[in-house]
Amino acid sequence: MKWSIQTGGLMALQASSRNTQLHELVQQYRKVKRRVMRRSEGEVFLRRRYFKIHGKPLNLSNPRTFTEKLFWRMVTWNRGDIPSRFTQLADKYAVRQYVANVVGEEYLVKLLWHGDDPRAIPFDALPAKYVIKPTHAAGRVIIVKGQADRENIIRRLSEWLADNYYWGGREAQYYNIPPRIVIEEYLSNDDGAELFDYKFCCFNGMPEQIIVRNETHDICPIFDTAWNLLDLEDEEGAVRPQVPKPANLEEMTALAAKLSVGFGFVRVDLYNVNGRVYFGELTFTPAGGILKYNPECWDLMLGEKWNLSLDR
Repeated sequence: MKWSIQTGGLMALQASSRNTQLHELVQQYRKVKRRVMRRSEGEVFLRRRYFKIHGKPLNLSNPRTFTEKLFWRMVTWNRGDIPSRFTQLADKYAVRQYVANVVGEEYLVKLLWHGDDPRAIPFDALPAKYVIKPTHAAGRVIIVKGQADRENIIRRLSEWLADNYYWGGREAQYYNIPPRIVIEEYLSNDDGAELFDYKFCCFNGMPEQIIVRNETHDICPIFDTAWNLLDLEDEEGAVRPQVPKPANLEEMTALAAKLSVGFGFVRVDLYNVNGRVYFGELTFTPAGGILKYNPECWDLMLGEKWNLSLDR
């Protein structure tokens, strides 16, 4: 009986080992298949997303509206026809050099640290407030105010670094960005006034619209460059208050224009802190294409401004 139990235990162990090896082989096969099928499956994903949002097939042969051209960009890039500059400029660390070259280092938020190992973050040397971002993703931010929960931050960053952001929405500019971390100075107004993110929608080097968001992302008014509130929303139920016109709007508009030269479309995000302008990021596929304009006529009006030849 003793021999039988030992033998049974050994057989179970061997079976468990085989199952583990089989599981690892299956996982490796799935990863390889996913990479091999990335472009074809990605195109199906994007076409389905467009149809779900707009209720009609995507017109790739003659895109006319803004959202058609946005998905044309995403599908074309997903096929592999993406100039390397778009990957560089979507990288939250690499884009800093572009901004410094085009408009000057004074418009960059102070960089406190960057690297690819969360455990190497010099927490003791950082100020009381700072912002942590991964370089290869969008919408992922950790804001630290006071004592940092180090292990939780390290865990979250490790998960982000292990994840390729591309797979969430098939935004190909993120696929080859080296996963890293940047830690920047926390921005705030001295008088406690709310901090706004000014998102300049630029076509062929010309700012056309400015979307304003706050830190809690519960407002979304859209203005023209003369600061007229537009009868327009790009997300259902958006709250559209009349946000005060920035005193240095002219400077911000000029910066957005310089940073958008050479692109058929790009959104240039800027901050205005204590009367000083800071660069936020360049966005080439806003919301991963999940946009629907109301009223719908804006979709065609904005699409007519986008010269797709500049994407190449």
